Amino acid sequence: MTPTTAVNGTGTAAWADTLLLSFAQAGYARAEPAIIQPAEPFLDLSGEDIRKSLYLTTDATGEELCLRPDLTIPVARDYLASGRAGEPAGFSYVGPVFRYRGGRPSEFLQAGIESFGRQDRAAADAEMLALALEATSAFGVTDVEIRTGDVALFNTLIDALGLYPVWRRRLIKDFNRKVSLIDDIERLTLSTTPGGNEYEGVLAALAGSDRKAALALVTDLMSIAGATNVGGRTVDEIADRFLEQSTLKAGALPRDARAVIKRFLSIAGDPDEAVAQLRALATDANLNITAAIDELESRIGFMAARGVEVRNTRFSTAFGRGLDYYTGFEFELHGRGNGTEPLVAGGRYDGLMTQLGSATPIPAVGFSVWVEALTEIGRKRGSAS
Repeated sequence: MTPTTAVNGTGTAAWADTLLLSFAQAGYARAEPAIIQPAEPFLDLSGEDIRKSLYLTTDATGEELCLRPDLTIPVARDYLASGRAGEPAGFSYVGPVFRYRGGRPSEFLQAGIESFGRQDRAAADAEMLALALEATSAFGVTDVEIRTGDVALFNTLIDALGLYPVWRRRLIKDFNRKVSLIDDIERLTLSTTPGGNEYEGVLAALAGSDRKAALALVTDLMSIAGATNVGGRTVDEIADRFLEQSTLKAGALPRDARAVIKRFLSIAGDPDEAVAQLRALATDANLNITAAIDELESRIGFMAARGVEVRNTRFSTAFGRGLDYYTGFEFELHGRGNGTEPLVAGGRYDGLMTQLGSATPIPAVGFSVWVEALTEIGRKRGSAS
């Protein structure tokens, strides 16, 4: 069956079956997780903001449940519950997911691959990108823009700068949430307004502390006061707020650190050229980020070996997918001239498995395919040919 026949003939369902067959031939077994899932993992990992997009219910025991809004977490949960948890295993899937999307259908098809337990991270990352490109080609969509990034590089940079823990958390959170990171850097660099307040003593005690020490102090103070929350804020939230304020009181984000971060975030374009710029930055700023750069360079080599046109790939140090659980390589495939939404998106999420209950870290990488968007583009191009 040719791509045009599938799109113009039997439509989306045939495409989904064809895609699953190609994934199976690549060694990824079919996964079919339950449609109804516990809501807690989605809320914990994506934040309460996702609640307004979920279709929620409650069972007889009071547990909050939802229709699955995506398939990555359900597939990961099933893997952890299996006898293969911790071993290398790969899964593919296609099925409906449910999410409020403001005027667009709330039920739509998602396909994809999840790979767990592989220690050869760079090779596994490159394989995901190559298979993602094969997925778009299966729909007759070959003119795609490849956007890539690596959140591990940013995290390593921030660690190498030796910033206060509160600055590290705030900057990494901003990066993951895709807010205006440069604007926040500018605000952190400005000196705070002089003058005291009723919390001056607490702020002075917390200055330069880590989060554990801040939480312990605030917990003790609130225990003495006989309070467990103030104004709806939990102890953790109050501790974080005090810690942030104390750090700002102690001094602004160093200007040399700001300059390094801004230079880092400006690196974009050809991946090989980006590696050269990153090595120059590491040398100029005397930063120990060599291992992260080596991993990036290794991945680029594996991408080329898998037939990916590296020079047609855009790498940006500022690229992120806006999800907290990504820990390394991230990518999106966009159809040229077909809007801003990705057709395929994914990356490495090594931290997810422990967040879902694994006693030990398990490497994980994967991607999701937006089947209906690809079908529509494939149909239009098939009709025009």
